[in-house]
Amino acid sequence: MIFNIEVNQKTIKARRGDTILETLRRNGITVPTLCNMETFTPTGACRICVVEIEGRNDLVPSCSYPVEEWMKIYTHSPRVIHARKTIVELLLSSHPDDCLYCIRNGNCELQDLAEQMGIRERRLPMVKTFIKQDPSSASVVRDPAKCVLCGRCVRFCKERIGISTFDFIGKGMTTLVGPTFNNQLNVSNCITCGQCIMVCPTGALHEKDNISQVQHALQDPEKYTVVQVSPTVSVSLAEEFNVKPGRELDGLLVATLRKIGFRKVFKTAFGADMMVLQIVDELMQRIENNTLLPMFSSDCPAFVKYMEEYHHDLLDHLSTSKSPQQITGNLIKHHFARQQKIKAENIHSVSLMPCTAKKFEAQREENTHRGITDVDTVLTTRELARLIRLYGLDIQQVTPELPDSPFAIRSSAGKIVGASGGVAEAVYRTLYFKITGKQMVNFKVTALRGNKAIKEVQARIGSTKIGFAAVNGLANAFDLIKKIKAGRDDLHFIEVMACPGSCISGGGQPFTKNAEAIKARMKTLYDIDEKESIKVAHKNPSVIDLLDKYQGREYESFRENFKTTFRPREVLR
Repeated sequence: MIFNIEVNQKTIKARRGDTILETLRRNGITVPTLCNMETFTPTGACRICVVEIEGRNDLVPSCSYPVEEWMKIYTHSPRVIHARKTIVELLLSSHPDDCLYCIRNGNCELQDLAEQMGIRERRLPMVKTFIKQDPSSASVVRDPAKCVLCGRCVRFCKERIGISTFDFIGKGMTTLVGPTFNNQLNVSNCITCGQCIMVCPTGALHEKDNISQVQHALQDPEKYTVVQVSPTVSVSLAEEFNVKPGRELDGLLVATLRKIGFRKVFKTAFGADMMVLQIVDELMQRIENNTLLPMFSSDCPAFVKYMEEYHHDLLDHLSTSKSPQQITGNLIKHHFARQQKIKAENIHSVSLMPCTAKKFEAQREENTHRGITDVDTVLTTRELARLIRLYGLDIQQVTPELPDSPFAIRSSAGKIVGASGGVAEAVYRTLYFKITGKQMVNFKVTALRGNKAIKEVQARIGSTKIGFAAVNGLANAFDLIKKIKAGRDDLHFIEVMACPGSCISGGGQPFTKNAEAIKARMKTLYDIDEKESIKVAHKNPSVIDLLDKYQGREYESFRENFKTTFRPREVLR
């Protein structure tokens, strides 16, 4: 039902069942918020969004108050502005005065609110909170002193990821947000996906900054520093430099990285093609033997950590293939090192990823062999942007360049793995060829695309009926895993990505509240797939050439380098 209400002495349309905030936004009226997140049930906790309703003595939170026909609302009356300003001043009174050094300086919602409210001096006494940082995690740094108790990380982790790492601890002035028993993150059930960072309005949660490690490696004459670039970084980095979302910066990024000082620039998508071949070979063997099915994807380290924590009985169902990052890193440290006659220990291998969990993955024991780590340092997309600014480079003014051989060519299947359903689709294409000996007529697998919670396709490939599923966001995997444990047996391969939207909206990507930007990143990946000619991993000429260099036992030993293992983890839940 549509009806009229009065806002700031003007008539606007409202819809029954909506909140005041939803109505105001629909009519182009901006009201500041802090605890509110779209698509989540409002809590009204922060009170920043209060408005004045004629006839009521108290101000009401617009995010949680339903709109009614009789209402006359004032969104920016002197009383409302004073209330909002006081709330922000109270938050600032216990907030550290280190904006100049904060990783969120210039991109902080509390800072923005202070600017909007015109706060230029401290009117309330400073109440300092001496709470130590928690840098224990390989991926996420927790700084409780900067927490404003908005609860966004608590709710997102519980409702969208399904883990509930964070909760409110204590009461009154001593309230904190932290893991169980206020323990350190590295002993909690945190899966390091970094989605808590994406929703945190301040610097209370942020990625572990590894830029200094990269700088030291670049400046060390003894180090041969190389870098690999994730398929999704080149389609999301544009937003960090105010370029249209989704623009592919592949060639520009390669040129920029060389100007920074990297000796070689490789494509992680090459490793994605290798991963697809590994998965398909393993999947065919499991189907033939009818054992350990369904097989789960293992390229999302956050999902792998979740399985190690919660589903010890299903660990054997994970694919033994390493992720594209680790495969590419292994190739750099071993094949490339031998080819160039460089000692592996002298190579510093940097990985540019959309994901904070990749930092955790790189330091897993399983990814180090005889003291040689596949990947030495992982930078998120945001860290990459800071590195580029640090070196004073304008990414739009450089001349595009091609990446370096031997890991320069990729299939478009290796590119779409960054979108939800992309890994399953890439596997589907190569599995079809391996079973039938024929290429697909139409490579697009529509059923595995889009943002549905769970996408499934049942297809007859040759004489075998095979089921594929792609789970978009870890919280959506719970029911499916429960059904599998209960006996569901029509699925053979399941892709699970912890982050809603998959890698294109990973925990290390540019901050955005614009859903269209995420869609633009996905669209670019699929546009690339539509236009390019090499659409399957098994047709990548560089992959074929690489595998041809190894024969017999040497070939088997070579492929073993791309396998990994998993182990149960006991954590506080």
